[in-house]
Amino acid sequence: MTKPIDKSVRFPFLGLWKGMWFTLKYLFKPVPTVMYPQDQEIPVPRARGVIALDPEACTVCMLCARECPDWCIYIEGHKEEQPPAKPGGRARKRNELDLFEIDYSLCMYCGICVEVCPFDALFWSPEYEYGSYEVVDLIHGKTRLKDWLATVPEPPALEPQE
Repeated sequence: MTKPIDKSVRFPFLGLWKGMWFTLKYLFKPVPTVMYPQDQEIPVPRARGVIALDPEACTVCMLCARECPDWCIYIEGHKEEQPPAKPGGRARKRNELDLFEIDYSLCMYCGICVEVCPFDALFWSPEYEYGSYEVVDLIHGKTRLKDWLATVPEPPALEPQE
């Protein structure tokens, strides 16, 4: 018994020729790769680079640390007694931020912490040059996160309601 001849295969090594044509087609086109240290791309205005912190707005509610799927946010705080706002009023206690660290070796840049913060203390900054040779150096504290706050662009204007 002989096998029937498949009439759909007419040209031998058709896949090989298609691959070679694809290679030749793109061989002489300019390369879209940017040679990073020498040439730096300008990120888009609302790019996700690193997370910036506004320590004055943070109330140590721990929502960002609880909602983080990677557990890369470490927060410590204490309560301070504030003087009364009016004479004869009652003194209030306010949470003060002692430690706020983000471990960027664990962070997957999902943005849940920025979205969940009810006091707008976390923002996306377009900065992306914070690499290091040691993993320990990827844990950034409150002061470094506050420095990135200056690079956060203004939010887009709201659309007018009709």
